[in-house]
Amino acid sequence: MTTPRPIPTFEVDPSWPKLPGDWVFGLVSGVTVAPDDHIWVIHRPRTVLPGQQAAPPVAEFDAAGNFLQGWGGPGEGFEWPGTEHGISIDDHGFVWIGGSGTGSATELGDDAILKFTKSGEFVMQIGRRGASTGNTDTANVHGAADAVVHDGEVFVADGYGNRRIIVFDAETGAYKRMWGAFGNVPTDPSPSDPPASDEGEGAPQFDLVHAVRVSNDGLVYVSDRRNKRVQVFRPDGTYLSQVFLSRGAFPPSTLPGTAFGTPIKELADGLVAGRMTASRTAFSPDPEQQFLYVVDRIKQSIAILDRKSLAFLGEFGDGVGSAPGSFYILHDVATDSQGNVYTAEVNDNGNRRAQKFAFTGMK
Repeated sequence: MTTPRPIPTFEVDPSWPKLPGDWVFGLVSGVTVAPDDHIWVIHRPRTVLPGQQAAPPVAEFDAAGNFLQGWGGPGEGFEWPGTEHGISIDDHGFVWIGGSGTGSATELGDDAILKFTKSGEFVMQIGRRGASTGNTDTANVHGAADAVVHDGEVFVADGYGNRRIIVFDAETGAYKRMWGAFGNVPTDPSPSDPPASDEGEGAPQFDLVHAVRVSNDGLVYVSDRRNKRVQVFRPDGTYLSQVFLSRGAFPPSTLPGTAFGTPIKELADGLVAGRMTASRTAFSPDPEQQFLYVVDRIKQSIAILDRKSLAFLGEFGDGVGSAPGSFYILHDVATDSQGNVYTAEVNDNGNRRAQKFAFTGMK
């Protein structure tokens, strides 16, 4: 008989975070933890409701949820995203920001990623608004969902307008390399592309590359949201393995209650119909990074996987809803050095918040 393996457990902290005065978040698209264990949130001020006071796009908090500083928005010398999306902080304290807009230059298309100091001073822009020429373009991204720095290189999940991982030099912005699903050459969508399938090894190209993370041992984890999978690579783009989440058919929901004026079962069925799961990933903070946390968009939960084997071990979160500990729409996840987990939610008619799940031990 196999002894069940202990996994991390968590308890939501409903008091986290604390925004000053009358400030509110719009759609909260990203959350990350800096090396000093401060938590950074990026949201979309343009989505704040009329009559509300938007917080700055980028906000820094301590672990207790106290507001430390905020900055961001259009400025001289750079093109602020039309649709704020991802945020990360590298080991040198630089803040990297991407946008998911895929329109033209006049429609605030986001074909660049930005690098700032922690105090909001502009450092570098890679790409130009409205300039992308597609998946062969080595100078511009197109709706880049996420970026993370590892070993002097910035790995970009270039997934809303393109379908690839692209890598640049983190100091100069020079192009280094790119790859698609399974390490294939990334191509623009074509009528000849095979239809999405919940069977077999999955599509030969990414479909909404929504996150990229690099582990301590140098493995690259890519969240391929519409293909319901996480693929693992070496930093040079060599494909290693993959895991699927919530693949296959789901019966109609029977969940009780309402949220945001809609029966929860209708919200749950809508998530299934959206056919997207693996949204973002994070690692447990132990040196071996034993656990991989994956946002499951269909279930509105965070799956806990064994990072190396990709075996499913459990999940946490209270599912679809507006109460603390539940989600709609869960969009990002991050961890601090103490094992606490932070999440971001982004929905026009639902939750617009970041949450903290305090680590409560192994069970």
